[in-house]
Amino acid sequence: MKEGVIIVNAGGEFIGTMDKMAAHRSGMLHRAFSVFIFNSKGQLLLQQRALDKYHSGGLWTNTCCSHPKLGEVTFDAANRRLQEEMGMACKLTELFQFSYHHQFENGLIENEFDHVFMGISDELPLPNSTEVANFKYIDTDQLMFELIEQPDLYTPWFKICLEQVLETYYQII
Repeated sequence: MKEGVIIVNAGGEFIGTMDKMAAHRSGMLHRAFSVFIFNSKGQLLLQQRALDKYHSGGLWTNTCCSHPKLGEVTFDAANRRLQEEMGMACKLTELFQFSYHHQFENGLIENEFDHVFMGISDELPLPNSTEVANFKYIDTDQLMFELIEQPDLYTPWFKICLEQVLETYYQII
């Protein structure tokens, strides 16, 4: 198995493992995480996925996202990938979990049990160019306008969970 993902049931409980690409071809439910970093001005740090990603290349999305490795605590995986993708560290808090299913035009299927984390940092990212094409900080009002005007520029999972992330963020600050 090249790179594996953790297969879970609808409650997020471990069932087994599978090769990442096999899971995305077959649509097996697997564990994932999404990280949202805000700065002290309340702007959200977005990344534009590298153009050659296996799906959603070039689309804008949350600060970072990936899958934990077998035996890795999801919280630790989120911190690891934040460093690997965006070259930054931040104190993270898990906000919620949700499941989503999306089939892409290239035949790959996202069927993920996603753990959503949030942090606040003014550290400037140093993105890994193999993972990230670009990044930007954006005011949430401007982001909501862009999502209405140009929804196809954003990843499916980002559009699904953003509203709940923002509701939680505004309760915390």
